[in-house]
Amino acid sequence: MSFQSFIDYLLLEKKYSKLTIKAYQKDINEFSEYINLEFDSNAIETVNYSQIRSWIVSLVEKGIINRSINRKVSALNSYYKFLLKTESIQSNPLAKHKALKTSKKIQVPFSETEIATVLDEIHFEDTFEGIRNKLIIELFYSTGIRRIELVELKLKDVDYSNKTLKVLGKRNKERFVPLIESVIQTLKDYIISRNQLLSIEDSDYLFLTKKGVKIYETLVYRIINEYFSLASSKVKKSPHILRHSFATHLLNQGADLNAVKELLGHTSLAATQIYTHNSIAELKKVYLNSHPRSKK
Repeated sequence: MSFQSFIDYLLLEKKYSKLTIKAYQKDINEFSEYINLEFDSNAIETVNYSQIRSWIVSLVEKGIINRSINRKVSALNSYYKFLLKTESIQSNPLAKHKALKTSKKIQVPFSETEIATVLDEIHFEDTFEGIRNKLIIELFYSTGIRRIELVELKLKDVDYSNKTLKVLGKRNKERFVPLIESVIQTLKDYIISRNQLLSIEDSDYLFLTKKGVKIYETLVYRIINEYFSLASSKVKKSPHILRHSFATHLLNQGADLNAVKELLGHTSLAATQIYTHNSIAELKKVYLNSHPRSKK
């Protein structure tokens, strides 16, 4: 079974993004190089757990954080699961492996004031890129979609009559999210500007560069980072923080957890509950300011 078969499986069956697949390739190649160097072997298909454990120890000794090590091992585990599924190996050497302990990372969302500053006070140029950038920020904050989901949006996914957006999420799962009136207006302005581009290569896609090709993930990240650097001193300023802000602000306003789960495209409620810690903090503040006994 060739390694390319595994890559095709991730792309075509698992529907992983090209960036994720590239990361998997890098991590598995790193392990392959280690096995070759330390054990004089070119066949990672035949390694045992003690050899993998040796690699993990070497990563720890290099000072690589546990979260990153777990990601690398997870990529390798996916490969062994594929080999097991295709009957290329008889057992998975990582079957009984336990992930290294990691501290939970608290994602600090943008405040409502920070988002209002970006959308209401910062100047967006009346150009294709200015209108596009504003729409990207509005769409992230009003729908909570992921960066790759935004990149893959097509013109046909916008339903103006029903004011909804069709989003293709993880594992090819479709969901529909509502669009607020202000976003629809920015969408219409953007489409007018988009139609005036000199040439359009990727005509099906909603978001394009000024050269008329589909927008890419690193550009989307730069756009968010650039604008929010003008309004926020937070260390991390990314599309994911906007998604986090969307969920947190909805919960702060009393939105139902299950409804937020559906909007985010989560398969389990546990994935959505990570956004509740800020909501609880907000509830505590309201409680302490409102309860008649809290000031006694």
